[in-house]
Amino acid sequence: MNSQKTLRQRVADWIDSGRVQRFIVALIVLNAITLGLETSADIMARWGDLLLALDHVILAVFVVEIALRLFGHGLRFFRDPWGGFDFTIVAIALVPASGPFAVLRVLRVLRVLRLISMVPRLRFVVEALLGAIPGIAAIAGLMVILYYVFAVMATGLFGASHPDWFGSIGASMYTLFQIMTLESWSMGIVRPLMESHPFAWVFFIPFILIATFTMLNLFIAIIVNTMQTMHDKAHQQEQQAIEATVLDEGHHVEAELRALRDEIRSLREALQPGSAG
Repeated sequence: MNSQKTLRQRVADWIDSGRVQRFIVALIVLNAITLGLETSADIMARWGDLLLALDHVILAVFVVEIALRLFGHGLRFFRDPWGGFDFTIVAIALVPASGPFAVLRVLRVLRVLRLISMVPRLRFVVEALLGAIPGIAAIAGLMVILYYVFAVMATGLFGASHPDWFGSIGASMYTLFQIMTLESWSMGIVRPLMESHPFAWVFFIPFILIATFTMLNLFIAIIVNTMQTMHDKAHQQEQQAIEATVLDEGHHVEAELRALRDEIRSLREALQPGSAG
């Protein structure tokens, strides 16, 4: 049992080493390039067999890597969300891409997403986005309310003259979304609307200021704040780990000094005159 644990630990240390991880990252990038090349009919006509063989070899390496990680880490592998993510991506790639499952062939490109789990900085960004979901959901709810209010107003104001844009609540919300993205909002929608409603700008300018320049920036603010909080937390954990290490070393040194003092005291007592009698 002890030798088995030692073997598992060696396998885990080797598969998690920087050299192996850099090799896997290089394979992911190479696989992304080959998958892109496979979309070209001319390239596939000349190099199709080579690209498909290379794709199978890379997939085999990924399977072996996941198997070694499972062997080395055991059930702890699935306790890490990124481990489960890698396992799912590779498992999807193993689904037969023929017959009724032919559409799943395009899912092979999901292997490129493994770069997120392999590169620490990318993992940090994704974790920050996931951590910001509660705040983003609150702002999204506020924007839905905002859209609904403005859509009702726009339908009542402009629905009769421009039913294609504002004939219903759904059409108004879609048009307002286009305006929020600032895509052809002036020349494509508002200026033609102002031909029959000269003061339409009084409605749309405040909407753009609120929806585009205020609400969307709140999304960015929440994400940045979450990233800063996570960075501070990680820095604090590193500081605590360093302080704990220094404290342990201090205790160790103190114990050694105490033992040294006891040894010196014993030697002095042994060398004092008359101690032998």
